[in-house]
Amino acid sequence: MSEAVLELNGIEKIYNRGQKGEVAVLRGADLSLRAGETMALVAPSGAGKSTLLHISGLLDTPDAGQVRISGADMAGLGDRRRTRARCRDVGFIYQFHHLLPEFSALENVVLPQLAAGVARRSAEIRARDLLERVGVAARAGHRPSALSGGEQQRVAFCRALANAPRVLLADEPTGNLDPETSEQVFLTLMDLVRDTGLAALIATHNLGLAGRMDRVSRLDQGRVVTD
Repeated sequence: MSEAVLELNGIEKIYNRGQKGEVAVLRGADLSLRAGETMALVAPSGAGKSTLLHISGLLDTPDAGQVRISGADMAGLGDRRRTRARCRDVGFIYQFHHLLPEFSALENVVLPQLAAGVARRSAEIRARDLLERVGVAARAGHRPSALSGGEQQRVAFCRALANAPRVLLADEPTGNLDPETSEQVFLTLMDLVRDTGLAALIATHNLGLAGRMDRVSRLDQGRVVTD
């Protein structure tokens, strides 16, 4: 059995709601995810799914607990090193594609690589390969507004994978799509995870899709419970 790529140990997160007082969103949450494994994260709105994803992806810091990626403790890193680790090790996919509207599909996949110091020619070669893999290579020169919803999300997948991360975090990645397109995009996502050996944590309200992943977890009173 492969070692864990993403580990959360005893994660706690408390928010100050002003006059409403403090709200403990995560209370000792634990999670372990291996390479090539998909885990669905299911919970009602407001239960802390996005908070857990943001902490896992180094966008937020816990009040207590450890975040490890490939065995390295992320907790003690300064802002610059956290940013570097996030760029190198984590890919994000959201419910809305968030592609940059003034750039083409190809450029949207190239830009994260340039930010990571990859030479433009190498970045373009990888971007074209990723777009080909998800079936939108013919649309590489089109801006997001000229793409369908499914095409936009496929390009967003490519952008998330541009820097070959170890961990993929997705927040309702098919939530804005019709059922048929959602199914197609979901299958594309699963193929990418299997092909690249990513550890994927996917928050979703779609129990049908969740049941087709390797494991299903839910948030219960601030803790992760795996079925």
